[in-house]
Amino acid sequence: MHTLISTYLIFFKIGAVSFGGGYAMLPFIEEEIIKRAHYLTYNEFLDILAISQITPGPIAINAATFIGLKHIGILGAALATLGIVSGPFIFMNLASLFLNKYKNSKFLENILHHIRPVTVALIFSAFLSTFQQSILDIKSLIIFIISFIILCSKKFHPILVIFMFGFLGIILTYLKIL
Repeated sequence: MHTLISTYLIFFKIGAVSFGGGYAMLPFIEEEIIKRAHYLTYNEFLDILAISQITPGPIAINAATFIGLKHIGILGAALATLGIVSGPFIFMNLASLFLNKYKNSKFLENILHHIRPVTVALIFSAFLSTFQQSILDIKSLIIFIISFIILCSKKFHPILVIFMFGFLGIILTYLKIL
């Protein structure tokens, strides 16, 4: 029972203090789940991120669901998902009262203006830590560069790029080329 409650509370905390959406939540998830609670290894976390990326829905909610499932099972998945969304749900309902009242306030505008760069920094921090753990050899660096160029060209949907390289990985593994 203690594990169930702590799982909910950990994900509630992550959801309640993370600003900027799914990718900005990743450093918080990493800190709480890998470094503090030791629910996963970093490689397990990267695998869950990959799965979360290719499944429909927001990445942070998908990651919470998969982490809860891996750590406890179906009930863990439900509690982690509920935890990660209930904090923002409560916060946004309370904040909407405040924001509607002060929507034309210069003070509020300044606060939001200064939060945006922090959100970008959180996303970049998630990129760096994931990059350092994922780009381990020349093959993975080449895949990163090619996929980055393809994604920046905006000619292919990101999910198509993920599936293309996943399929390429299956072929290369089957043929034992790389």
